[in-house]
Order: sequence, then C-alpha cells, then structure tokens
Amino acid sequence: MAQETIRQKTDNESIKNNTSHIREMEEVVISNFHVNDSLLNVPSAISIITNMQRNNNTEIAPLLNTLPGVQMQSGALNTNRISIRGIGARTTYGTNKIRAFYGNIPLTTGDSETTIEDIDLEAINRIEIIKGPFSSIYGAGLGGAILIDPKYTSNTGHTGKASITAGSFGLLKNTFNYGYNSNNGSVNINYHKLQNDGWRTNSGYYREGATLAGDLFRKEKSRLTYFGNYTYMKAYIASSVTKESFNQDPRAAAPTWAASKGYEQYHTFMGGVSYEFELTPNLKNATSVFINNKNSYEPRPFNILAQNSMGYGGRTQFNGNSLIGKLKTEYIAGLEFFKDGYTGSTHESLYQDNNGSGSVQGAKLTGDEQSRHFINAFAQVRLQFTTKLEAQAGINYNKTTFSLDTTFPEESRNSENHSYKGIVAPQFALLYKPEKNSTVYASVSRGFSLPAISETLNADGTVNPNIKPENGYNFEIGSKTYAFNNRLYTDVALYRMEIKDLLVAQRVGDDQYVGTNAGKTLHEGIEWFIKYNQPLAKNWQLSPYVALSAGRYRFEEFISNDIDYSGNKLTGVPSTKFNAGLTLNMPLAFYITADYYYTDGIPMNDANTAFSKSDNLLNTKLGWNYNDNNGLNIGASFGINNTTNTHYASMILVNATGNNPRYYYPGLPVNYYGNVNISYLF
Repeated sequence: MAQETIRQKTDNESIKNNTSHIREMEEVVISNFHVNDSLLNVPSAISIITNMQRNNNTEIAPLLNTLPGVQMQSGALNTNRISIRGIGARTTYGTNKIRAFYGNIPLTTGDSETTIEDIDLEAINRIEIIKGPFSSIYGAGLGGAILIDPKYTSNTGHTGKASITAGSFGLLKNTFNYGYNSNNGSVNINYHKLQNDGWRTNSGYYREGATLAGDLFRKEKSRLTYFGNYTYMKAYIASSVTKESFNQDPRAAAPTWAASKGYEQYHTFMGGVSYEFELTPNLKNATSVFINNKNSYEPRPFNILAQNSMGYGGRTQFNGNSLIGKLKTEYIAGLEFFKDGYTGSTHESLYQDNNGSGSVQGAKLTGDEQSRHFINAFAQVRLQFTTKLEAQAGINYNKTTFSLDTTFPEESRNSENHSYKGIVAPQFALLYKPEKNSTVYASVSRGFSLPAISETLNADGTVNPNIKPENGYNFEIGSKTYAFNNRLYTDVALYRMEIKDLLVAQRVGDDQYVGTNAGKTLHEGIEWFIKYNQPLAKNWQLSPYVALSAGRYRFEEFISNDIDYSGNKLTGVPSTKFNAGLTLNMPLAFYITADYYYTDGIPMNDANTAFSKSDNLLNTKLGWNYNDNNGLNIGASFGINNTTNTHYASMILVNATGNNPRYYYPGLPVNYYGNVNISYLF
C-alpha cells in the first residue's frame, strides 16, 4: 500500500489477518540507519512500503508513485528515473542524487548512479524512503535515500513458495522461494525469471536473477548476516519518440533504434557479510564488507558501449545509549569506505552494413579507465529532555577522490587525478509530542551530491577542476499523528530547499555531455498523507489513503549556453501530484485494491516552451487468499493497469535536442495480468 502503517510478517499473513478481524494501525519500526527505531519519533519525512505485491509483482514504479514527494518515471523496465522533491528530475537518463541500500550494501555506484529496479519485488520485505537530506548516516544524496530490506522467512522450519504471473504483451514471470529458519540461523533463496515481448517495436525484455540471504551463528548478543544477488538482463531499446509519433503511432520505436535493433545487456553481482554484536548492554556494533560487479554491453545507433565496473567497501556503525545526569541520550557513530573501478570503451556500430540484422561491432573509437573512492564519517545523537521534548543532531564528513585515464586513441592518452574538498553536512532537529500519539517537528539539514566523472569533463575529455558538487540546506516542519483509536494516520511536511552550484549536463555530441555549475534552484512544497482503517461489518474492512504533493520548483539563477533561464519552472518536475487508493478486505479472504494517480503537466525543457499533458491513471486488482492454518497458503489475483486506457507519457527525456525533439516515452495502454501462488510451511 502507499505509506503502510501496519507491520507485516508476510504478505499472505497480512491478507489473512485483515480479513479475519479488524486491527488498529501499529506504530512502524524503522531501519537502523536512524538514531531511534520509531517512525513517529523521527523528525523527518519518511514513507514506507510493505506490500510489494499490491500491483503485478514485476514493476516497482507503481508502488513508489503512490508516495507523496516521490516520482519514478519508467520508459521501460530498464529505463527509469527516480526524483524526490524534484531532486534528480533533470537527470537525462537513470537516477542520481539519491543513495540507495539493499540491507547494508550500497546500490549506488561510486559514479553516483542508482539502480533499484533489477531487484525482484518478491525478494523485498519493505522499502523505506527518506525524503530530503536529513539523515547524516547515509552520506551524499540531496534528494534523500532509499533503504530496501531483504525478505527473510519469519516462520520456524522450512517454507517453500512458487508464484507465476502472466499478462498482456507476453508478460511472464516465474518465482521460486525457499526459506529455512531455526534458533541458530536462517537461509533464504529466491530465483526469478521475468520476460515480456514489449508493446512497442524493439522493446522485448528478459531478466533472470537469484538472491541468497540469511544469518549464521545467531546468539542472544550477536549474529552474522550474509547476502548475495546475481542478475542477468537483456532489454531491447525503443527509446523516446517525437510528439507526432507519440500521438499517432506510440508503438513505434525511434527509427534509428529500430533499425539498429539496439539493446542493453549486463551481468551484475553484489554481495556482502555483516557481523552484529553487543559490546555492552548500552553499546552495539555492526560491521559489514561488500563487493559488487557489473559487466555491460550496449549496441546503440551511434556506437557500441562496453563497460565493466568493480566496487568494494566496508562500513562500521556503533549504536549506543546513556544517561547524562537525567538526560537520556541515544547515538550513532561510524565510518564508511567505498571504492570502485571502471573500464569502458566505445566501438563503431555497423548495423547499416548488416542487412537489417542489428549491430556488428566495428573498430574501437575510445577507451578509458576510471577509479573513485570516498570516505564518509558520520555521527548522530538524540537528546530526550522530557517525555515530550527532544532534539536530534548529526554530522557527516565526506572526502572523495577520483582518477581518469584515457587509454584510446593512443594520441589522446592522458591521466588525471582530482580530489574534491572535504564536505561537512550537519543536521539539527527539534521534536515535540503534545500527546502520546502525535509529533510536531522542525529540522534543518545540509545535503550534497557528487557529480559523475563524465559530468566533470571538458569537451576535449580532460577534467574540469572547477566543477563543484551540488549542495543546499533543507528547512522542514511537519507533524505525524495517530487518532481515533489508531485507525487514522496523518503525515504532513512543509519544506524549502535551495540548491547551489546546480550541475548542468550540456550535450555536445550523440554520446558526449559537458558539465558546468550554472546556478541555483528552489524546491519548496507541501506533502500530505492520510490513511484510515474503517470496519464495515464482520470480516469487512475498508482502508483508503490519500497522498498529495504540491510544490514550487524553479530556477532561481540559471544561465546555460549564454541563455538566462532564471525564474523558469524546473525541468522534469510536476507542480502537483495526487494519489488516492483503497483496500477492501471481504469475507472468504477476498480483497480489492485500487490506486489512482494524477500528475500535473511537466516542463520538458529549460526554456519552458514544451510541456507534457497532465494525466490520470487507474490501477485495479481483485485477489483471494486461502490459509488452512496448517502451513498451506494459496493465493490468486487478477489486475488491470491503466484501467481507463489513458494515452500518456510514462517518462520524459528532458531537454531533448534537434528540430523535432524526441521527448516522449509512450506509456502502456490498458493491460491485464493474473497471478497464482502457493506456499507451504513444513
């Protein structure tokens, strides 16, 4: 559900419990990336998703887009952009300015790129989204952070589950899960295979992955957790299209991408171990090490890109509490180290000489090697003056260094090293509880985002030492309240953030961008979320929610290519986003869910001469779940996405160039899916 406020052990158990009796909403326990463990007591805007199967089990975008302040545009399963409060909306492709973690393992590369869509939804327990740069714990990320909690079996003994989802345009997904849990440890194995034919030309998709997670040597005061994930993905690319094609033939691919049969293919692996132990009754430590690797190959109309990256790092964090006189204190302090290396090359794409059979690799055009490492030192403290008044403060120090070696052509060989000045990011907040189940807070925090190495380059490929990280202060006030016997939950936040040293990527070639710090942007707005549990009759319960994001996002000072865009609306951000939905639990374990999405028109270029149209989408789902109370659980569901068959753009290519720019990624028309799953505890 949108911002869930009900704890869940498993999705099926939640459905069973909701249909058997009415429950009040319980206060949510949050991740250990905070100095406390209660959503109500965190002086920051945080949204939490716990029902990963609310939609079709394959796409994360419909889930994230129910949240206020969060927008995930999805041109295809492999083409996505996540922005939080407008931060990251101008990124040409992909997601940056947001840090993400899977457990304790960073999903954000050293080059600031974040990819979360490859992780199987059925291997995720919950997702926590921190909006704004409040927490000093996770480091660089102007927009905030996304924390993904791996799914572990909570049942003692062996659990097996099989799930199959099929739908329109050749959608087929098979998932198999095995879990074992004992007093000494656990093991959880997830395998999935996802494929579809695509509804547009040249848009077929195939992904296969396996996840291993669990813990060992579990004792009262310590345990060792482990995690590993492997993914193979191959996706053909239809790319963006012009306005004329979007309106008249949205199934068509961009002509050059269709002719070249362009695609993206990669193998990825990430893994890590973490040891948690109690030093004293008032002090705990968690230390982890991790590694990741990605090998990718992407034939494109203008060239073929081959890349290989390898990263590794470690993190140690101390959590403690103490009494200073009568003042109760909780604190976190730690250190994070991360390093990755990258090798890339481009080659000629000879698809025009291949009789329509796609790309053939030609001569090598360029080659380069990059390495990057950073250190984050962080601390956060919570001071409880009274049962009603407390303060939180934190600080993060980041030091980042990178190197760039141009290895090809020979005449262009060059080696450069660059180090950013150390960045200090403080945060401070006051929290007041007028009642037991109500919180009012005010906070100020500084955030920063480091440029990708490609964004630091001059047109000749050398490093521009004058490029600075984007940074800014976020001012926020808000409140969270449980009312009416904990059936009603409301969350309101007002924020204002000014970003300085705005990084602008100026396109100088088909595959070349030049970065420059071009000015300031203003992000200010309000987010409002409300959820209510209403019993209707025996075994009937209605749970509606409403989420609203309204803001003003503008260039305060912005000059690019000698053109002054100051005062214009910020590219890629809707001023209003509204969501509403419901879950209706019924007798005999049936349930209905529905989610409505409204997105205001989006400025597609910095000049504000082109806007997308506002759109209204509706997703609906009917499901059934049977549990025999002896370990057998059977579920089935049927859903319709884009129920009203709205013609809309699911993603915008901001600042597309040319006389007839290709701004639009057409969204799926009405589409259907069904799921059957069975699990057994033995």
